[in-house]
Amino acid sequence: MKAIKEKHSLVMRWTHWVNFPLLGIMIWSGLLIYWANDVYTVTIFGHTFVRFFPEWFYNLLHIPHHLSEGMAFHFLFMWFFTLNGIFYVLYTIISGDWRELWPQKKSFKEAWAVMLHDLHIRKTAPPQGKYNAAQRIAYSAIIIMGLGSVLTGLAIYKPVQINWLLWVMGGYHMARIWHFVLTLGYLFFFLIHIVQVILAGWNNFRSVVSGFEVIEESSPIKTNEAERN
Repeated sequence: MKAIKEKHSLVMRWTHWVNFPLLGIMIWSGLLIYWANDVYTVTIFGHTFVRFFPEWFYNLLHIPHHLSEGMAFHFLFMWFFTLNGIFYVLYTIISGDWRELWPQKKSFKEAWAVMLHDLHIRKTAPPQGKYNAAQRIAYSAIIIMGLGSVLTGLAIYKPVQINWLLWVMGGYHMARIWHFVLTLGYLFFFLIHIVQVILAGWNNFRSVVSGFEVIEESSPIKTNEAERN
């Protein structure tokens, strides 16, 4: 017998879907800014093996010569990104949802079992509540990454006014590296997240949109018969 069960609150769904376009705008505008000082490469003994963004990539997306536009979008939407994150974190703390989100001692061990199950190496899935162990680690990590992006971004944005923060980050150059690495982390998280959503199926995706999921419940009649037997 099928039943409808509430899974995700309105606040969780709102902040999740608002954050998606905000992060997209932040990454896009960040690329417009990065183009003006494209310094990161994989260089060994003076030979450059990899440039993160080759010229054809910039030209394909019409990125060159949009520095001022990128800065305008980046410095505007960073406030919406930050406020949305603060609102979500405060909600999880006040509502107590952090207990279902934050990793437990056994989460790292169970996350390995989750990965083996997703790869069809392990037949049985590990115990799961609202979030499984891998999701707890990933979703908590993305919150910490968001905080890191805000702090490193502020250090780059106001290096003189917030010089103490710049010092904590290891200087302007190091703060920019951390900011760049965190952005790559978002892209990696997004790809893994999409794969996980596909593997989880339509019911899981629907719950993030509507807040409810459809579950299978055993019939009371069948349960009583099973108990008698």
